[in-house]
Amino acid sequence: MIRPPKKSLGQHFLKENAIIDNIIRLAHFDESDIVLEIGPGRGALTIPLAGKVKTLVAVEKDEELAVELKRKLSLNGILNVTVVPGDILKWDFKAMPCSGGRFHAIGNLPYNISKPVLERLMVNRDLMGRALLMLQKEVAARVTASPGGKTYGALSVFVQYHARASTVLHVGCGSFFPRPKVDSTVIELDFKSPFPLRALDDYVFTRVVKGAFAHRRKTILNSLGGYFPLLERVAIAEALEGAGISPASRAESLSIEDFLRLASTMDLTIT
Repeated sequence: MIRPPKKSLGQHFLKENAIIDNIIRLAHFDESDIVLEIGPGRGALTIPLAGKVKTLVAVEKDEELAVELKRKLSLNGILNVTVVPGDILKWDFKAMPCSGGRFHAIGNLPYNISKPVLERLMVNRDLMGRALLMLQKEVAARVTASPGGKTYGALSVFVQYHARASTVLHVGCGSFFPRPKVDSTVIELDFKSPFPLRALDDYVFTRVVKGAFAHRRKTILNSLGGYFPLLERVAIAEALEGAGISPASRAESLSIEDFLRLASTMDLTIT
């Protein structure tokens, strides 16, 4: 008897073979690739993907599903897949067998851990090639958003700074069991193609972006002032002027280039 999905883990399993085949086709993996699958569940992607790649490591938090998947792989004679029972938010990405090269990632992410998984991928970006991820439609829209809209925020800036982000496929909620309340979107993150301009100091860049969006309804001057209370407003205004940014602007209107210029003019040594 198949155990029902666990709500506590946000489990929604892909059930349409056409969608599964399309995702694997759009991943463009080949027989030389080493791939990390995040949350393989019952193996809907795992089993067909195994025949397309050199090595597949599937990290599954649900120990029962991990045992079930190992059994399925054994019954199908699949030998190039390693199922690891564990939490991807705690798992050591350096454990991947990539022999000094980069590995790719794929996963149908539970909605409740999408942002922390993205953060984990960005932290380990030097190990990553490409990542093909199924996200809640609204989260995917935030990741790929351009300046000027309500969906554009700190997550958009950070992901697009570290990887080229693009929308690959939209998937309706009817393609899952149990049926979620929202649709999903598959995105691709290419960590080999980050934003071409780099910050003088990534730590400063990160803090400036977080400060700018900390109070997104306020002007950037007021938002940064609230985030960095030890900085004089005059100093923040001068940094904005030096970066060519109006103090009356809001963070959602600024491009990555704007944030890079601002990070180069902000003096955060006293904060």
